Amino acid sequence: MGEGQAELTGPDLADGVSVAGLDDGEMLLGHAHGEAVLLVRRGEEFFAVGAACAHYGVSLAGGIVEGWQVRCPAHHAAFDVRTGQAVRAPALNPISCWSVERSGDVVRITGKREPAPKPAPPVPGRGAVRMPERVLILGAGAAGCAAAQMLRREAFAGAVTLIGADDAAPYDRPNLSKDYLAGTAPEEWLPLLPDEWYVDNGVELVLGARAARLDPGAREVRLLNGRSYGYDALLLATGSEPVRLPVPTHRLDHVFYLRTLADARAILARLSKTKRAVVVGASFIGLEATAALRAQGVEVDVVAHSAEPMEQVLGPELGAFFRRLHEEHGVRFHLRDTVAAVGEGSVTLKSGATLAADLVLVGIGVRPGVGLASWAGLALEKGGVAVDDRLRASAPGVYAAGDVCAWPDPRTGERIRSEHWVVAERQGQAAARNLLGADEAFDAVPFFWTQSYDVTLRYVGHAERWDRIDVSGRPEDGDFAAAFVTGGRALAVATIGRERTALRAEAALERLDWRALAGLAAGEVQHA
Repeated sequence: MGEGQAELTGPDLADGVSVAGLDDGEMLLGHAHGEAVLLVRRGEEFFAVGAACAHYGVSLAGGIVEGWQVRCPAHHAAFDVRTGQAVRAPALNPISCWSVERSGDVVRITGKREPAPKPAPPVPGRGAVRMPERVLILGAGAAGCAAAQMLRREAFAGAVTLIGADDAAPYDRPNLSKDYLAGTAPEEWLPLLPDEWYVDNGVELVLGARAARLDPGAREVRLLNGRSYGYDALLLATGSEPVRLPVPTHRLDHVFYLRTLADARAILARLSKTKRAVVVGASFIGLEATAALRAQGVEVDVVAHSAEPMEQVLGPELGAFFRRLHEEHGVRFHLRDTVAAVGEGSVTLKSGATLAADLVLVGIGVRPGVGLASWAGLALEKGGVAVDDRLRASAPGVYAAGDVCAWPDPRTGERIRSEHWVVAERQGQAAARNLLGADEAFDAVPFFWTQSYDVTLRYVGHAERWDRIDVSGRPEDGDFAAAFVTGGRALAVATIGRERTALRAEAALERLDWRALAGLAAGEVQHA
């Protein structure tokens, strides 16, 4: 899905509109020449950009303006209002940009502007690193793809090799457990970049390949197939592997893990034989897959050791809400229980219960792929590769991004690791710029979203623990916010139906503006 899908509404900006009541930082949705356009005021300047996010076509009018950026309410992509350039993942491509003329209080759009010119090639020796000639990216997921794209956006002319264990070119992994598994998203929506992009931009894409050995001293990576690649700069973006059930299942063809496109295809192929499924795990993947299977008409039992779904991340109130939501859709939960055995058509629980199962889908967590880094002697922390605030690992010329990256978080004062898609893309982009000498601290606020049926929860920040959860509204009403407070500071905010609250909280966390965040929380939530 792409730009130009926002509904045409509001004034015809080509005819001109009075901006007397449009304050600084506000935007007006209108249209021009058959396209939806946003008019944005910054001080005494006016800018006009396409109104549909380049990521999934969501209208940007429901977002906010922060600095020179307009931010998408759905998945928190951001675009520069001066150029239309995508400046924040998950959007990788720009939106259109329009010329604006002002006469008194009347502003008129005169026509679409040409795309911003590409930047000049990086200057050798710029910043604190020597300009690489060969960049090797291990991992062709969110982080690796975003890094490769950013290298070419920054006009890097050297060799770029992107190596992935998956047989498919980089794709939208979050969709696998959501609309794709539900049968409402066609497969052609999944690729992050067109196949021709890699050829046109001179990126060598090596698929179905795994690394066997990393030699940081020789700056060389050897693959399992025996082929070797040298590098000047290396990005480790090797992602994670699913945690396996601790019971025998290897001879059972109806037990699945959902991590790759091939996994999702296999599950979909099995659905013609499936009336009842057991989902093991009640975190994000498990519940998203549960909702998708219910959309396909499959009866579902969910087994989890926790007292409520997603309780460890979201707390008991939100966990109970998601349990009730799924129960309203016919899902049966077996909580505080675990799997004791899996048979040909059944799952036996430690409680003694036996569940019929034509399909078993396991989603009990992932483990970051740090074996290569560990063998090479790189420093590890929090289960990942320890990096500094420039995403540099302990060996010269090596960076890390995505699930394997453990970085210093300026908000918690601790090293943290995230297994979420948008974080991985933003780290891939930041690492790409830094290995070219940008010398920028990675301080983006972690963000993720999860979807069950028609309910979407957005979460900004990072709170592994909390002293209390301040709440406002009721999730059942689709109007809810929760602030996870530690040491008097709200380190994370979760929302349902309050998209702008999530965006404003993200912006306040970026600025380390605790006063603004406290004010936002005071206006949106009450202590419970």
